[in-house]
Amino acid sequence: MTEEQLEKASESKSGLLRALSVLSLISDRSPETLGVSTIARELDLPKAVAHRILKEFTAASFLVFDDRTKQYRLGPDALAVGMAALRSLDVPRIARPHLQSLVTETKETATLSVRNGWSRVYVDQILSPHEIRMAISLGTTHPLHAGSSSKAILAHLGDAEVEEYLELSRLERVTSSTITDVGALRTELDRVRETGYAVSLGERQAGAGSVAAPVHRASGEVFGSISLCGPRDRFDAEACERYGALVAATAAQISKELGHRASGSTSGGVAS
Repeated sequence: MTEEQLEKASESKSGLLRALSVLSLISDRSPETLGVSTIARELDLPKAVAHRILKEFTAASFLVFDDRTKQYRLGPDALAVGMAALRSLDVPRIARPHLQSLVTETKETATLSVRNGWSRVYVDQILSPHEIRMAISLGTTHPLHAGSSSKAILAHLGDAEVEEYLELSRLERVTSSTITDVGALRTELDRVRETGYAVSLGERQAGAGSVAAPVHRASGEVFGSISLCGPRDRFDAEACERYGALVAATAAQISKELGHRASGSTSGGVAS
């Protein structure tokens, strides 16, 4: 290879890395949307370069541009790639028989969510055998303050990450029961850590009840959460306590099979 060819190959690689850094930044900050000026500044890119990369990703459906806010967010093709990557991981395979056991014992729908930046995504579910039951849409993204699956993840992030989320997030109201007050959310997260599981009664979806607990990687980082969910009238205080303990124990077992060795503290979370 000639010196000129080597130089062109190096420039091509550099351009690809810059493009991927843009996609990575938007993914890390999801569901927050970002404008071209912010992206250029944070990645130390010329604004014209950042704009060209964003236009190319938008044309390829990896990003979506909001004409009203002039900001970008992840698009459908980026989500498809992310879901394919998740399917290649061992976590869904390891978790699925445990989800099935939860459904067998409780007759409620069991789900698996994965953290995605400042949000989380449903990646698997096993439906309740009841005629009236909860069913979720796989691949949908939800904020980390709304619902038990989300709160279970948020409560078990590092202190600095929790503070960053509380500072950056608008704590948008998803339903009339969503916790949108920072002080109330702090109290709720403390309760989740203390009990080992999270409870939600209509916080993400009106009329739904759920309990959830976090799943940890071998490194100790939170991968996501598992939950049990169903109609709210089947999730009274007694059921939430029983299901919560069961979900926390199941999440701990999944984490153990992923190589996680828990410290002395209990791990848990809340769902929907």
